[in-house]
Amino acid sequence: MTGLPLLHRTVRPEWIDYNGHMSEAFYVLAFGHATDAMMIETGLDSTYRESTGCSLYTVESHIRYLRDVPEGAHLAIRTRVLGVAAKKARFTHEMYVVADPSSPPAPDAEPVATTEILGVHVDREQGRAAAFPDIIGACFARLREPAPPWAGRSVAPVG
Repeated sequence: MTGLPLLHRTVRPEWIDYNGHMSEAFYVLAFGHATDAMMIETGLDSTYRESTGCSLYTVESHIRYLRDVPEGAHLAIRTRVLGVAAKKARFTHEMYVVADPSSPPAPDAEPVATTEILGVHVDREQGRAAAFPDIIGACFARLREPAPPWAGRSVAPVG
């Protein structure tokens, strides 16, 4: 299992769309909260951002919506760091519906949604990518896990 803690959320009524299940925008919101939690755990927290002027920007993502999620569902989001380079980090989030607000997914649980993200470490004052400090890069490297089988896919062509 990952060295990063699970993020828990409960699907709110305003997250439900006209089809009666969680709207795609709120999957992105929940995954964004998971990215924020990962940033805190890896040292890219608000103190770091204020003192360095640097932050992690999402520059690419790929979301898979796998199952409908109803109002009131309890979510657990698992984050995996897949790789790190001088200025980039690649990671995934897997969203699960769980029994209560703080439980982990069952060992055989299938995710209801996944996302794969490429983040770039940016110096906001310079307006360009900047190398991670050694301590942050080392933290990402320690957390690195093998990629799940679905990672690295793209949207399939149609027609």
